[in-house]
Amino acid sequence: MSEQPPVAPVPSSRGKIAERLLPGGTEPDPRFTLANERTFLAWIRTALALLAGGIGIEAFTSDLFLVLVRKGLSVLLLLLGMLLSAGAAVRWLRVERSMRNKTPLPLPLIVPLLAGAAALVAAVVLVFILWH
Repeated sequence: MSEQPPVAPVPSSRGKIAERLLPGGTEPDPRFTLANERTFLAWIRTALALLAGGIGIEAFTSDLFLVLVRKGLSVLLLLLGMLLSAGAAVRWLRVERSMRNKTPLPLPLIVPLLAGAAALVAAVVLVFILWH
């Protein structure tokens, strides 16, 4: 009985970073991966809008808000934009892993964060517009 030579592992075409971030499982249907990517990009667009809003409030509303309120709103929008950007990346990765491993999709934890913060900012702006 002759011994067969060891078989070399097949190199992955996905790259080392992809293998590290998305270990195991099977490749999902490309349509689902692309839909996940479009959702990620939608979250990023929202984050960019929040960042622009924070900059806009700081730059253009000095006659409308008190300094403390203006800076507070601006910082809140900028922080929310940063958190949403990070949350979008984490969400994309969790959904991609879930699809690869055929497990239930994770709940979007950034949705209540975004909704609550947006309601808070809208309430503060509304109060100051009505008050002014």
